[in-house]
Amino acid sequence: MQKKISSIPFSGTPEQEAKLKEAIARNIDDPGAVMPVLQEAQEIYGYLPIEVQKMVADGLNVPLEEVYGVSTFYSQFALSPKGKYNISVCLGTACYVKGSGDILDKLSEILGIEAEECTPDGKFSLTACRCIGACGLAPVLTVNDDVYGRLTVNDVQGIIDKYKDA
Repeated sequence: MQKKISSIPFSGTPEQEAKLKEAIARNIDDPGAVMPVLQEAQEIYGYLPIEVQKMVADGLNVPLEEVYGVSTFYSQFALSPKGKYNISVCLGTACYVKGSGDILDKLSEILGIEAEECTPDGKFSLTACRCIGACGLAPVLTVNDDVYGRLTVNDVQGIIDKYKDA
């Protein structure tokens, strides 16, 4: 699954940039610095927009292509911001054969975003994952740490409504 780049404009703060520069300075002499610096960058910003990737590449004096390659290869890194409520739909085999693809489609329709995107208001983000380890409850989705199982497409609107005004 290809990662999508966020359409939400980047809005980093000077404090975040200072923290990133500190992380770069601490790791600059390490030949494998890209990975730990990207991990810290994601902790600082919550995701890795291209602007942050450029700062990492420039700061470590490595090609942007290398930073982008690491950012897109490892599933721990996100190129889009996460919403206040991150909805993750399991597309593992057990969930998929029981209809999780339809649940993902319904969520996408209701929220007006695709998987790996965030609503413009920052309230919801949508993620497709491979397995959350709750196969007996298939199909399953999570909203942050809340788990919902044995779902149907008809359950989706009620779940969204629970978080809309929260």
